[in-house]
Amino acid sequence: MSQANEPAVAGPRDYFGGRLNLEQQKKRAKELLKAVRDGDADAGGRWELHHPKGAAADRQLADAQLVIARENGFLSWPRMKAHIDTLRIARQRIEAGRPRVPDSSEMVHIRCGEDIRHSLKVAGFSGAFVEFSDPYCQGPVPRLDRPAFLGKRSEFIVSGYDRSLKDTRDRLEAEYGAVDALGAGDRATLWFEHDSYDQLILARLLAHFSRLDERPELQMICVGEVPGVQGFVGLGQLQPEVLLWLWENELKPVTEGQLALGVEVWDALTDPDPTELSRIARDGTPALPLMAPALQRHLRELPSVRTGLGLTQELSLSILAGAEGQSLPAGRVFQALMTRHEPLPFLGDLMFWHVLKDLADSTEPVITPDPETADLAWPKRVYTLEDTGRRVLAGEADFLTIAGMSRWVGGIEIRPRQRSWRWDEGAETVVMA
Repeated sequence: MSQANEPAVAGPRDYFGGRLNLEQQKKRAKELLKAVRDGDADAGGRWELHHPKGAAADRQLADAQLVIARENGFLSWPRMKAHIDTLRIARQRIEAGRPRVPDSSEMVHIRCGEDIRHSLKVAGFSGAFVEFSDPYCQGPVPRLDRPAFLGKRSEFIVSGYDRSLKDTRDRLEAEYGAVDALGAGDRATLWFEHDSYDQLILARLLAHFSRLDERPELQMICVGEVPGVQGFVGLGQLQPEVLLWLWENELKPVTEGQLALGVEVWDALTDPDPTELSRIARDGTPALPLMAPALQRHLRELPSVRTGLGLTQELSLSILAGAEGQSLPAGRVFQALMTRHEPLPFLGDLMFWHVLKDLADSTEPVITPDPETADLAWPKRVYTLEDTGRRVLAGEADFLTIAGMSRWVGGIEIRPRQRSWRWDEGAETVVMA
C-alpha cells in the first residue's frame, strides 16, 4: 500500500506471493547503490542493517546485491538467484501443464482452511485435501466430551458468524470425522503457519494423533517466514511453485516431542485457569518454536488489567481514536488492524465482525453504528468511537463493567461485572482481578 512519506528507495516487498523476478531485483540493487552514494538516509539505514560490514562495506554493486538478497531473506545473492531459478523452472512446468507429482495419491494434506487447496492441485499434488478449520482463537474451547464440545462450538459459530446451526454442526462433524478416520497405514501432511489461529488448531491435531494407539505417518510444514515474501502472513498468499519449494525444503517428520507438546498445549488451552498456558508461553516451546509466541498472543485476548479490553478490542478502538472525527467503515478498521497494528495477524473478516458486534453491545456506548449504513454489507458500515470508548482506552473506565455479553478466550469464560482472569501487560502474565 502506498505511503505518503515513502523512502526514495523502497524496501523489500512481497513480490506476488514469493514469485521474485531476477531482473527486478537487479534493478532494485542498482537503485539502492545510487541512493546510498547520493547520501539517502533511508537507503543508508537499510545498508547498515543488512550488510555484514555495515557502513564500512564497499559501495559496489555486489554489496548492494547482497543487501537486496538479505532483505528478501537469503544469505547471499547467488542463493537468491538459485532460488529464483528453481521457482522459474517449476513455474514453467506448471504453466505447460507438466508439473511433476511431488506426493502420492495416498497422501492426505490437512490445512486449517481452503486457501491452498487449489494451489496444491495446480502445483501437481495428487493427495486428498482435508480442511480442519474450527477457529479456536475465538469463542469457547471448554474441556468437554466430543458431542458437548461440538455443540458449544456450533452455537458460537452460529451466533458469531451468522451461519445456520445444522450446516455448522454438519461441517464440524465432517471435519472432525475426516481427521478421526486417519490411522495406521495412512500418511498425512500438516500445513501450518505461525499465527494463533493456525497454532491452536495444530495443537489440537497433535494432541489427537498423540493419543491414538495406532497413528498415521505424520509430516509437517510449519513456517513463520518464507524467503522472498516480506511481511509473510500465511500460506494462502503463496504461488503454487512456492508451495513446491516449501515441500522440498521445509517438510519434516512430526516428532514425539511435538506430539507431546500438542497434548500439553491443548490441555492448558481448555483449562479455565490459564496459569499453565501462560507458563508454556513464557518458557518457550523448542519442539515447535512458533507455538509460544502464538500462545502469548492468544493470552493477550484476555481483558487487560488496565482497560478490561482484549488486545483486538483495544487496537480496534485505538484505530477509531486515530481517525478524524472518530468514525470509520468497519472494513477500513479491519484493514488498518491487519496491516499496521496487529503484532501477529490471525483474524479473518467475519471473525473481526464478531469483535465489533461485541464492542457495540456494551451497556454504555463504546462504539456506535451509523444507522444510515446499517443495511450495507458489514465492511461499509460506519462506526463512531464514543466518549466512553475514549475513557476505556485511557484506563479511566473498565470495559468489563459495561460489557454486554460474556466472551470466551480458550477455556475461560469472561463474564461482565465479575472477577476474571486478565492479562497484565507490565508483568506479561495472567492475573485474577
